[in-house]
Amino acid sequence: MEVTLLNHTPLWVCSNAIRTCWQSFDKGDNGGKIDLALIDRVGNQLKHASTLEHLFYNFYIKGISRACLQELARHRIASLSVKSTRYTLKELKNESEFKPNDFDNASRYIVLTGNEFVDNASINALENLRQILNQNTSLDIAKYCLPESYKTELSWSINARSLQNFITLRSSKSALWEIRNLANAIYNALPNEHKFIFAECVYKD
Repeated sequence: MEVTLLNHTPLWVCSNAIRTCWQSFDKGDNGGKIDLALIDRVGNQLKHASTLEHLFYNFYIKGISRACLQELARHRIASLSVKSTRYTLKELKNESEFKPNDFDNASRYIVLTGNEFVDNASINALENLRQILNQNTSLDIAKYCLPESYKTELSWSINARSLQNFITLRSSKSALWEIRNLANAIYNALPNEHKFIFAECVYKD
């Protein structure tokens, strides 16, 4: 799994939005300590979290399973542009035949769980799919036998308020292990100066 932060809104945009409400621009310090304290007080402590919606983050997420993608899509106040299975399955077509326990080769295409029985079942499903592709079955039809472990990648954009909700729910020990790893990777990819907005959302073991 790889998470890359592509772009983000500077913090002064958020503090400026907060100061708009009281027309207190003269009390700001151009995104300095005073403005950061304002964001923390209004957005986090007083829970006027709508002000955090002015902050946006754009990520590129690579190497998550379709199972994880399905859970990610439940966070609807976010934008997803996902690698098309329909157009990219052909990259699997000319792959050499997969064998049981061929984890190294298969891991280029599927997320491994560490459970030998599950991972071998996924490898077998991958080989079945490869054979179907080599029968010149249309990609639209072939994709119906994709295993949930099949890897994908996407561009993901989300505002800070929704990201707080995502990290709170998905870094929890009760979350699916893969999306928990994703939530922590997303938090780690944030600029250090932005992490105070989300620090209390990260589940502490």
